[in-house]
Amino acid sequence: MTGRILIILPAWNEADGLPGVLGEIKRQLPYVDTLVVDDGSTDRTAEVAAAAGSAVARLPYNLGVGGAMRLGYRYAQLHGYDVAIQVDADGQHDPSYVPELLAKLGEADLVIGARFAGEGEYAARGPRRWAMRLLSVVLSRITGARLTDTTSGFRACNRPLIEFFARWYPVEYLGDTVESLVGAARCGFTVRQVPVAMRARTTGRPSASPVKATIYLVRAGLVLLLAMIRRIPRELRELAPGSTYYTAFEARPVVRAAEAEV
Repeated sequence: MTGRILIILPAWNEADGLPGVLGEIKRQLPYVDTLVVDDGSTDRTAEVAAAAGSAVARLPYNLGVGGAMRLGYRYAQLHGYDVAIQVDADGQHDPSYVPELLAKLGEADLVIGARFAGEGEYAARGPRRWAMRLLSVVLSRITGARLTDTTSGFRACNRPLIEFFARWYPVEYLGDTVESLVGAARCGFTVRQVPVAMRARTTGRPSASPVKATIYLVRAGLVLLLAMIRRIPRELRELAPGSTYYTAFEARPVVRAAEAEV
């Protein structure tokens, strides 16, 4: 991919696991920069991230992943990054897959690191899995690509989508994954996926119960409906494929990810 790469890690009370996560990124991907967005943590998340050599942006209170990522995209926009990659701060996302996401960006604007695509042993059951399948079927039709994991937070995007998400990024529940994906697709951005294996988180506990899974199913349906009918500001389409801005982006010289290390 082209130029400078930023990994954005939204983090809420992740002080225990961050040193290991940031250290692994630095060892495997020495050519990328990192930004930890401290989402109103009550522990030493910001201090630990800074001590590990990462840039840090702090939110005064907890906004959730969507709010943290919107700040991250604005940081990427203001500092001139060409690629932004979202990575969880809890260690679930393996940075060794980042080169595969970058390679796929050569043919797409947004690349998702997907579970349920033949890599790894991650499994979801019951209403949560039903919701994921519903979202995958509908969003595959919207994007024109086969997508198996539309709620994955492991994703990479190019400069036009950095500009797009810096101006418009949903902060509601599931908005950071589902609605952002729908908004990008509705504007004509290309979405693809690469198979990845997810790891067990190094900190915290996943929320899983029949009641929570059922609530997730209902919320997912509502988010998808709102994403399809919500108005997207006209000025955002000036960043999309076919626009003067996007045409100029395509005309830029390409520097491969491997060359970025030099």
